[in-house]
Amino acid sequence: MELNGRVVVVTGGTRGVGAGIARSFLAAGAQVVVCARRPPEEPVAAAGREASFAALDLREGGLATQDFFAAVAGRYGRLDCLVNNAGGTPYRLLGEGEAQRHARVVELNLLAPMAASLAAYPWLRRSRGSVVMIGSVSGTRPSPGTAAYGAAKAGLENLARSMAVEWAPEVRVNSLVLGMVRTELAHLHYGDEAGVAAVGATVPLGRLAEPSDVGAAAVFLACDDRAGYVSGASLLVHGGGERPAFLDAATANKEK
Repeated sequence: MELNGRVVVVTGGTRGVGAGIARSFLAAGAQVVVCARRPPEEPVAAAGREASFAALDLREGGLATQDFFAAVAGRYGRLDCLVNNAGGTPYRLLGEGEAQRHARVVELNLLAPMAASLAAYPWLRRSRGSVVMIGSVSGTRPSPGTAAYGAAKAGLENLARSMAVEWAPEVRVNSLVLGMVRTELAHLHYGDEAGVAAVGATVPLGRLAEPSDVGAAAVFLACDDRAGYVSGASLLVHGGGERPAFLDAATANKEK
């Protein structure tokens, strides 16, 4: 129970990666508040405990976001960690979509986390807490079909590093840079179980990440005892990345 008594907010924490992160913090002893536009279909729970839920559309920003964090701090007396997880994008080639739709992707994946961090900052500063940004490998390499998303995630990683400098020493800020994660929606991206396995085989560790893998890394970054001197870091959680094509070619050549 490394985080017993700590209060953590996980945005977009009602399903998928966000729910996995919330469950990891619950298992570590934290009081967890998840927010999203809609409530979860079933409670987010772990270790016999449940996360609290509050409805919030982060794209609204402004007073709604400020009021949310003030309410959390007022209810629990403190705020120790913000995990900016909410995000995502549909597959859409840049030249085939309207500029306004791409702008919404940037708004959700970059501007909303910035607004949430700003609203949480006064409370995190009091507790000498931390922010964990959930980034993506799409922000570190070309991202065809999700170009606006990749650009936003690249900006998010840079934002986190700048925040880490500006907000030190009171608040630590770090990023998790994710590869492919297996969630309840994985079949929409990779097909059936055979498709998931085939995609997982392209990862050096031989599988897709589980939400719990991401959650464990987030808990590590939030824990002062383990990561108290880690700030401005980008921790890769991608199973080694992607197998270089030349390795597959070399293997195929050996089998001839």
